[in-house]
Amino acid sequence: MKIVSLKRLGDIESELKNKYPDLDFSFFKKAEEIPEELKKELDILIGYSSGVDKAFIESCPNLKWIAWYATGVNNLPLEHIKEREIILTNTRGVQAKQLAEFILAFILDDYKKMRTSYINQKEHKYDSTLTGRRLDGEEILFLGTGAIAQRTVKLLSPFEVEIVGVSKSGREKPGFNQTFKIEDLDNIIGEADIVINSLPETQETYHLLNQSHFKKMKNEALFINVGRGTIIAEEDIVEVLKNRLIRHAYLDVFENEPLEADNPLYNLDNVTITAHITGNDVSIKKDATEIFERNLDDFLNKKEVNENRVDLDKGY
Repeated sequence: MKIVSLKRLGDIESELKNKYPDLDFSFFKKAEEIPEELKKELDILIGYSSGVDKAFIESCPNLKWIAWYATGVNNLPLEHIKEREIILTNTRGVQAKQLAEFILAFILDDYKKMRTSYINQKEHKYDSTLTGRRLDGEEILFLGTGAIAQRTVKLLSPFEVEIVGVSKSGREKPGFNQTFKIEDLDNIIGEADIVINSLPETQETYHLLNQSHFKKMKNEALFINVGRGTIIAEEDIVEVLKNRLIRHAYLDVFENEPLEADNPLYNLDNVTITAHITGNDVSIKKDATEIFERNLDDFLNKKEVNENRVDLDKGY
């Protein structure tokens, strides 16, 4: 059985070869480096690469399973994968640890006015009247109640905040004071002090938000997006911020990536931009491979996997 990695995995490579001596492992830096002959023979693909598109998968007639080393799978040709009956797994839950810490960092950076302090430092300005805000009593609305939100809720619990969530099902989740269905969003978004999007990209979430939602939000509200940039059209989020419908936004994801140098978002002073880095984690390869190994053991014995299998109809 041939297993091909789309990423170099460092010391993990020799560990895999030693643990599974009967399997044939190959490791590359990106999809484009994989020889055509090997594509024709490989059984399992692991890792992550933007080069995995429909044409790439069509060139892999033997492919049975993609172990994707990321949570989001929206850029993969899901319909084609479904037609081929290829198993797809992801690393759902692993990146939630890093994402949750980023979300907390964004909130505290904003509420404690750390950006203003840094600007003052650069301008040699000493302002002892600068006053931050406290989190206790604030209402935080999560769009999505999955692994990212649940991990963040644990970090937020000591701050005595009110946690509200919306999801497709509206099911109750531990740590949430209230949960609602997405259909109720219009009625509750105006109550939140902080709105955090952690939803994946699906047909239901594509452009879920528009300017009318932000008009209903508090003028002092904070918006954080670490889910997918397609939750709102780029021109809409630009207009929202230009017109100061909310106080500030922290954006890590965008409808069109990478963000071009002339993008109008760069010129706004009420947005903080990070370059889709909130899921980057030095431990991700190790954690993702542990999931892969557990699934591999099942696959070798039963030709099936149990952990983090993606529902190809739902897209997550």
